Amino acid sequence: MMEKKDLYKLTNEELLVEKKKLMKSKIWHAAYIGFLAGILIFGVVSWSLSPQKHLGFLIPMLIPVFFIYKLLKNPNQNQDLEAVLKERGLKN
Repeated sequence: MMEKKDLYKLTNEELLVEKKKLMKSKIWHAAYIGFLAGILIFGVVSWSLSPQKHLGFLIPMLIPVFFIYKLLKNPNQNQDLEAVLKERGLKN
């Protein structure tokens, strides 16, 4: 991501292009989190319905939890861009 001082040098058109990239990034992150949550739910439900409940089966379910945590840990990584867009009145 660009530094905040670099964002101030951009024209309005370039900022709008960056805004489109930001929106695509947010959509991909949401889809990725949903996909990982689906894997996690499927794994837990299949484990709970299994006649033999081995706790070792739940260990691979920690992988999606880790990735979801990493994606949710820093949701405002693009807040500098959003602040510059808001200052210039380009945010809808």
